Amino acid sequence: MARHAILQAFYTSEVWRLFRLTLIGERGNGCQRCGRIIAKSVDIIGHHKIELTPENVNDHSISLNPDLVELICYDCHNQEHKRFGYQNRKEVFLVYGPPLSGLLELVRQQMSRGDLIVNMDMLYSALSGLPDYDKPDALFSNVIGVQNFLIDNIKTRLGKWGTAWIVGGFPEKFKRDRLAEETGAELIYCPVSREDCLARLESNEALQYRKDEWRGYIEKWFEQYRE
Repeated sequence: MARHAILQAFYTSEVWRLFRLTLIGERGNGCQRCGRIIAKSVDIIGHHKIELTPENVNDHSISLNPDLVELICYDCHNQEHKRFGYQNRKEVFLVYGPPLSGLLELVRQQMSRGDLIVNMDMLYSALSGLPDYDKPDALFSNVIGVQNFLIDNIKTRLGKWGTAWIVGGFPEKFKRDRLAEETGAELIYCPVSREDCLARLESNEALQYRKDEWRGYIEKWFEQYRE
């Protein structure tokens, strides 16, 4: 059964209908986001804080958990999913810092399903099939081409993504600020010291045969970095 059909079967089921009506009876007919009174109960949306997927829809601790369902109006629901008049509210963040500063870990802690992540390491891995620390020089033009294509999509807000994360070193202030201006991005800096990055390199078993190479990346970043 296709993804849409699986979710549709849940939202049209008797168990969801009764669950939703019970919540309305307990909470009333006001939108829990904006406070607007919704005259018809049929217009009250039961919004799952954790997006339902075919993998979790049958987990009732998620799909039928009152703590994870909000009752909201159509307008707030469209804003939540950036539909119709809300497409231009898409957020963009440019996350930057030195090598081994934990940029992707930071993004993964804050991202939501359906967000767009543009990161050179991940693109190299996707195009080469190699680990993200192994970047064949021969693929550079292909990787940078894909990166630029995705950034162009971010500039024009093309696609159905909710939030875009542009992740990289970006040590040079002029280039960093220009990209942020072109994409409408908010800057997020990972303030990790040179000493901490080098210490992380020494303890990273995946890079045990590439320590000299990555030590060079770290030193070069701090030489180029301008606040």
